[in-house]
Amino acid sequence: MHDHAGGGIRGASNRRLLALSLGITSVVMLVQIVGAILSGSLALLADAVHMFTDAAALVIALIAGAVAARPANDRRTFGYQRAEVFGALVNGVILLVLATGIAVEGVRRLMEPAQAEVAGGLMLGVAAVGLVANAVAMWLLSAAQRRSINVRGAYLEVLGDLLGSAAVIVAAIVILATGWVQADAVASLLIAALIVPRAFGLLREVASVLSEGAPSGTHVQEIREHILSTPGVVDVHDVHVWQLTRGAPVMSAHVVVADGDLDTGEAAGILARLQNCLAQHFDVEHSTFQLEPAGHVEHDDARHA
Repeated sequence: MHDHAGGGIRGASNRRLLALSLGITSVVMLVQIVGAILSGSLALLADAVHMFTDAAALVIALIAGAVAARPANDRRTFGYQRAEVFGALVNGVILLVLATGIAVEGVRRLMEPAQAEVAGGLMLGVAAVGLVANAVAMWLLSAAQRRSINVRGAYLEVLGDLLGSAAVIVAAIVILATGWVQADAVASLLIAALIVPRAFGLLREVASVLSEGAPSGTHVQEIREHILSTPGVVDVHDVHVWQLTRGAPVMSAHVVVADGDLDTGEAAGILARLQNCLAQHFDVEHSTFQLEPAGHVEHDDARHA
């Protein structure tokens, strides 16, 4: 017996706002790349990479909304939710490679400052454009991020990039005021340091999803306790919780009920209470329960959570 609560396995996302923010982020990223080439600023290039993380996060958020609309079929019984996960895997690997390259070049520039020529004025102007663009993107997402986990993630990514743009502005001001070009390398290393934890966090989340681990913040014991407290439930075993992708938890369990409840038709009421409990307390929109009489004997000796 199963249920698809909430009319779909994922909630509707604010696609228009995400698309607008993606457009702003992508344009500014291209401007920063051109500015980095013309000014010789490694920090601008690093900030462009940081922008790339935001663009990727926005694309992933858009995919999360789009794939939910695609119907499942006999080959993809859960639909195409995992497309987001594989995209995140590629994104995480690319980020690590780019961050490593920026860090190596940053250290080289610190060791050989005479070879680094940076146009501080152009660097400052392009970084200021990035700062304003990020502020606009945050404003666009500010209201929606309170209602959507996908938009919330994108909002935090843009906030992180705003801090990166601020670091580039500070470095540009230092270069213009003192001529200390190493400030550009220091800013690039700072931004690379911001990128690496996010990349590792993304890859760690991908590994958790693909290994079918319980979602972060989900406690199986707490779910068991809620199920056991449901009227009509005698026992519960084989509790499994995993996620198809970020924000799409799935749960299954074998629930033991009194023999008479199955005979009198009370099973439908128990099932409804279980489904409502999982949806309301744990945001699990797809739950599957196997109701068993108290005298039922498992044919499989393996016991799980």
